[in-house]
Amino acid sequence: MTDKLIIVESPAKANTIKKFLGGNTKVVASMGHIRDLPKSKLGVDIEHDFEPEYINIRGKGDLIKKLKADAKNAKNIYLATDPDREGEAIAWHLAHILEIPEEKAKRVTFNEITKETVQKSMKEPRKIDLNLVDAQQARRVLDRIVGYKMSPVLWKKVKRGLSAGRVQSVAVKLIVDREEEIEKFIPEEYWNLYAKLIDEKSKKEFEAKYYGKDGKKQELHKKEQVDEIIKNIENGTYLVENIKKGQKKRTPAPPFTTSTLQQEASRKLGFTLKKTMSVAQGLYEGIKVPEKGVVGLITYMRTDSTRISEEARAAAKEQITSQYGKEYYENRYYRTKDGSQDAHEAIRPTYVSLYPEKIKDSLTSDQYKLYRLIYNRFIASQMSAAIYDTMAVDIKVNNYQFKANGQNLIFKGFMTLYVESKDNIEEEDNTSLPELNVGQEVKKKQLEPKQSFTEPPSRYTEASLVKALEEKGIGRPSTYSPTITTILERRYIEKQQKQLVPTDLGKIVNKLLVENFQDIINVEFTAKIEENFDQIAEGEEPWKKTIREFYEPFEKEVEKVEKELEHVKLEEEVSDVPCEKCGRMMVIKYGRYGKFLACPGYPECKNAKPLVETIDVPCPKCGAKVQVRKTKRKRNYYICENNPRSCDYISWNKPKEGEKYIEEQDKEELEKQVKQIDKNTKSQKKTKKTTKKATKKTATKKKKE
Repeated sequence: MTDKLIIVESPAKANTIKKFLGGNTKVVASMGHIRDLPKSKLGVDIEHDFEPEYINIRGKGDLIKKLKADAKNAKNIYLATDPDREGEAIAWHLAHILEIPEEKAKRVTFNEITKETVQKSMKEPRKIDLNLVDAQQARRVLDRIVGYKMSPVLWKKVKRGLSAGRVQSVAVKLIVDREEEIEKFIPEEYWNLYAKLIDEKSKKEFEAKYYGKDGKKQELHKKEQVDEIIKNIENGTYLVENIKKGQKKRTPAPPFTTSTLQQEASRKLGFTLKKTMSVAQGLYEGIKVPEKGVVGLITYMRTDSTRISEEARAAAKEQITSQYGKEYYENRYYRTKDGSQDAHEAIRPTYVSLYPEKIKDSLTSDQYKLYRLIYNRFIASQMSAAIYDTMAVDIKVNNYQFKANGQNLIFKGFMTLYVESKDNIEEEDNTSLPELNVGQEVKKKQLEPKQSFTEPPSRYTEASLVKALEEKGIGRPSTYSPTITTILERRYIEKQQKQLVPTDLGKIVNKLLVENFQDIINVEFTAKIEENFDQIAEGEEPWKKTIREFYEPFEKEVEKVEKELEHVKLEEEVSDVPCEKCGRMMVIKYGRYGKFLACPGYPECKNAKPLVETIDVPCPKCGAKVQVRKTKRKRNYYICENNPRSCDYISWNKPKEGEKYIEEQDKEELEKQVKQIDKNTKSQKKTKKTTKKATKKTATKKKKE
């Protein structure tokens, strides 16, 4: 008979915990969820107050038998799944399957998997928190209802196999809306005027930017305005009119939450959200390192709190003062954003003494990079501010004003260790001005007018989309990664370099949903539902009440849409390409991989073929149509439809009306580049596959050891 049976979610976590607990203890893994709603039907009994119809997940029969046998042979059973709503629900399902009465179920959670925390938590088991379970059930049931009721509309009007979802559809809408903003954007011309000036005492050059006339700021929109100013100051004397000196402090960013970790890992390391969470999960569940053995290196990685424990604060203080000096330490507390659950600490290292370089040999390359990011960000969050001396100078020439701003970094503080990637520190460090005096004349070296155009908003990246979802209250830390992964896999969006771009399929699906389900595919509505889930988790509202209030108007809307769309057929775009088999003009359809041409005579004629996209600018060399093609890495290039038969035009850049064709050596070079990109992509895929196999083999070997 086993004294203690501990059930966790993953084998890696089980292996780590085993090493911390002596005596007659057994640690096993449930391999995630063991019960869920069925895939083949709605699985929610609408007639009986939305009761979920849970079933054991297919393929987990043998695992469930084993868990039941282990449970029968144990005096005490501890449910130690992850410390969040999903983990609480898994514990609740385990208690049901193993027939453990709710009042006897022992629930333990580990915010960090270290010997001290695991042993302490095992001494303080609690009951399953049914409020957290209900919050998870509410999300699961509501999302199932939305998906199962809305998706059939897409099947009937677009194609089978598509899906709609409460959060994923809003995420697609944000990306489509941004793309429409970019397409509708009309650039506006504006000008800046810079004066290159010299301080004759120090012989130092500096730059001043045109501000305005007679003390009033002036915006420059036309070259004529700039030319007039230059004419009026061409022979003027440049005098220092005013000098303002001061100091500026720059404070560190707080320790990571899930979303800020995902954003920064994307910017600094080029990690996808999925990769970031996968690597972080490994660091949390346990790595074998010198001195400590197998230990979790970071705290739980699904959190929206910036709070840290007093023990961690004290450890950071000791590390900073011993390595950098007392002047580099500052005891900092960070305010957690409104609406955050604050159930866990921020993401931080479990042992400050295990600095990244010390355990580098124990980590994979990706683990080291992410651990170093988390470690440095945490330590920096408890360091002193960086201090700059600042100087703002007003320079007058005739009745026109220029302004120059400079700063010198006099104390690096936290910047010694870590700086957020969005900040350009080198630029800040190199903007110092010479020592000037009021009334002093400075010599003009030259005037530089610069024409610019306003730019459209940037497309979302994974990092900026996570930021937008968080700011708008859509989803929670655990949902960002799966949401973006889902819409990429559904091919509603695609990546071009790091940018997220809606596909034609994504645009069509979004249009259909927004036009017919505008109350559901709505940012404010989705954020309000998240607030309801939080209220359920706090025990402030019964979960079925939220579903009831949602379902009645939603069901009416679905019925209305189905009725309205019953006799509506989406107009098919007719191409100018005749069907080779029957002569009908082929129509443009949308499949999993985008647009294709199909014969409208289906099923009598089943002819279909790829659609080649063309642009409205003729080939600069021969006047034929220019096709848009993609490399295997999704980069667009432009090629004449007659290439390689009678014309060899090819370019990375979209041709413009009247553009001259590129030179012979450029064409050859571009063709080589396209081939090389495709060859490299193939090689990278092969290397990735080999590396994955090797990593899996190494991990299996480590587990056996």
